[in-house]
Amino acid sequence: MPADGASRTSDPTTVTTPAHRQAPGSLLTQPEPIQLPVDPIPALVPPFVPRRYLRNGHLQTLAGNFLPRHLTLPEPESLFVEVEGPVDEYGPTQILCHCHWQPVEVRRRRLTIVLVHGLEGSSRSQYIIGNTTRALAAGCNVVRMNMRSCGGTDHLSPTIYHSGRSGDVARVLSRILSDQQLESIALVGYSMGGNLVLKLLGEYADAPPPQLKSVVGISPLMDLTPSSAALHEPANRIYEWHFLRNMRRRLHCKAKLFPRLYQPALKAPLHTMREFDEHIVARYGNFRDADDYYTTVASSQYASTFRVPTLILHSTDDPFIRMLPSTRAALLANPHVTFVETTHGGHCAFLTDPGPSANRATQVSPRDGYWAEHLLLNYLLHQSGHSHGS
Repeated sequence: MPADGASRTSDPTTVTTPAHRQAPGSLLTQPEPIQLPVDPIPALVPPFVPRRYLRNGHLQTLAGNFLPRHLTLPEPESLFVEVEGPVDEYGPTQILCHCHWQPVEVRRRRLTIVLVHGLEGSSRSQYIIGNTTRALAAGCNVVRMNMRSCGGTDHLSPTIYHSGRSGDVARVLSRILSDQQLESIALVGYSMGGNLVLKLLGEYADAPPPQLKSVVGISPLMDLTPSSAALHEPANRIYEWHFLRNMRRRLHCKAKLFPRLYQPALKAPLHTMREFDEHIVARYGNFRDADDYYTTVASSQYASTFRVPTLILHSTDDPFIRMLPSTRAALLANPHVTFVETTHGGHCAFLTDPGPSANRATQVSPRDGYWAEHLLLNYLLHQSGHSHGS
């Protein structure tokens, strides 16, 4: 029995898929798995049962971030991608990707998954490592992309990262497609990274690269205005303080590395994330102010125009990601989108109880308790026409 004394039943999971879409804005609510032979996608969405004692969005979020995972990856190949030229005689700006390639004789044919982390994450974030381990075991290539300055690369980037840098993802795609002559590729983004990959998909409009087979957003930050406000709510101040502390530390590092650019910014009042966005992101990202930033970069503006198979996973108990009704309606009406919404799962967590034989700390498996990772990999393999190891 869980802590609240309720029986442990499947979490109500709302799913809309292209083959089962009703009128725009309608929903399919499935407390049990869907098994329809005409379209295997619903079978990839098992019922979500929150892990014992984690039927709270905050607990899911914190556990997903701090539960130890001791997964070991093979040594990656480092790829440096230039994303912007010199600024004030500093630069150019480069980002670092960690690449894991299958043997050269099968590399081109295997699905390549590009993973993009969230705010103040990196290519070493636990969910990035977990997805990488799972995808490599399935025979995929994996590229773990760091945003600008992340993953210990402040010295490579005189410019800042923010939620609008979808062009950086495009540069990475272009580079690896050119270098490796890949046949199929997929994008996966968590939180801010979800906004980046979805924004890029929207910018591609009707002309995405033919190799791009699918896109996944896990707890994506599609609507920045309400989500920024939610982050400042009293119940969420612990998250805001965590992000703000790390970002202020990064700003001071930038000021030491690139003093002509960032020394003046150290005088700005930075007591909330909105103030950081107002005085730092807007200033160095060429936005008028925080509101202009939030509106300009929101991937929600493209929700009705996605033209590549897209999976979006969102929990209604996410502490600080808010999805506007108009965004939700646009996703539900888009025939290219599979929208999965759970009532539990927190932010980027979606932890279930592991199977009795699963060692979730040192290995991955379909029953290791990381429901979102299992779901997204099955979705990507299905959309690309690949099976495990093919």
